[in-house]
Amino acid sequence: MDKTKIKKVVLAYSGGLDTSIIIPWLKENYNNCEVIAVSGNVGQADELEGLEEKAIKTGASKCYIEDLTEEFVDDYVIPTVKAGALYEEYMLGTSFARPVIAKRIAEIAIKEGADAICHGCTGKGNDQVRFELTIKAFAPDMKIIAPWREWTIKSREEEIEYAEAHNVPLKINRETNYSKDKNLWHLSHEGLDLEDAGNEPLYEKEGFLEMGVSPLQAPDKPTYVELDFVKGIPVAIDGVKMSAKDIILKLNQLGGANGIGLLDIVENRLVGMKCRGVYETPGGAILYFAHNYLETICLDKMTMHEKQKLSITFAELVYNGQWFTPLREALSAFVDKTQENVTGKVRIKLYKGNMIKAGVWSDYSLYSEEIATFGEDNVYNQADSAGFINLFGLPIKVQAQVNAKNKK
Repeated sequence: MDKTKIKKVVLAYSGGLDTSIIIPWLKENYNNCEVIAVSGNVGQADELEGLEEKAIKTGASKCYIEDLTEEFVDDYVIPTVKAGALYEEYMLGTSFARPVIAKRIAEIAIKEGADAICHGCTGKGNDQVRFELTIKAFAPDMKIIAPWREWTIKSREEEIEYAEAHNVPLKINRETNYSKDKNLWHLSHEGLDLEDAGNEPLYEKEGFLEMGVSPLQAPDKPTYVELDFVKGIPVAIDGVKMSAKDIILKLNQLGGANGIGLLDIVENRLVGMKCRGVYETPGGAILYFAHNYLETICLDKMTMHEKQKLSITFAELVYNGQWFTPLREALSAFVDKTQENVTGKVRIKLYKGNMIKAGVWSDYSLYSEEIATFGEDNVYNQADSAGFINLFGLPIKVQAQVNAKNKK
């Protein structure tokens, strides 16, 4: 890349440690180029406070703060939940937030006539792939600057030193320097004591958890919650209709208060290493659980089993940053077809980190108590099973006969 031709850079800006020091670094290393900061609001709440002022003071010419919360939920979160997609138990909180942010950044870069887009993702992480694949989808000829692949800084400690030397204000210190990612769906924690897989997460330590409490600190009384779905989409909570976004926010409150949605996992990163993270996803955990619960009575066996298999592929596509691909779009079309009759209500009991099924109803239910009953019924002739077993087991019987004959 010819640095002399880089006059204007659009920076994916969160205001965190990485992107805070990138603004002065870009101006130092790219001929005092103009830096336009873009922050995508996907529900990180207080992290957005004072962000524009901070970006300008640090050297940016302007700062876009784009409200992407509704788009994030409706176009990324809900399709993933409907697919039942989990990556090694991980509910993809960071993964599906990146494409919606990167898409908007690419759009602004084109609008502003930028020469390059810059991101603060490390060379060890998955996010560099997610950002750059999305940029390729919407601005395929745009140059990309990734400081972690260029600069001499090797650690977060050195980043803090750089920030202090350049008078960049930080909300963290050396003792509380967890690497975190927050949005309305989840909060992730990495680094420090969590890098040793033998260390138990400090769930009970004040300030560690931000979206809820440890199951040990949850109430002794259970909380019931009812969710209504239409075609796989949540439409009401406890009988009150609201948007999917507002349902997630409400479930975050209920789930967090009851210690729901904590995940400690050593996951297989796209870039080849294993990495340990602790995730808080209180509302998301309830939503996945409730949606799956409803599907158990609304989906036929073959559709359910095929959907379960394809959900792994769907999750891998999301995790690997391949949201804007023909395969992901095709899988979403399949999922939407499976959801046509996933309409009904579920009741969940929340208690000290546990989600307990407490009732499910649907006008499209394929479950028939009359057929399934162990009591007397008039719709199922049990004698029919003999012929079925004879035909179903015929290959096994023939194989056994052949084996016996050849052993003589």
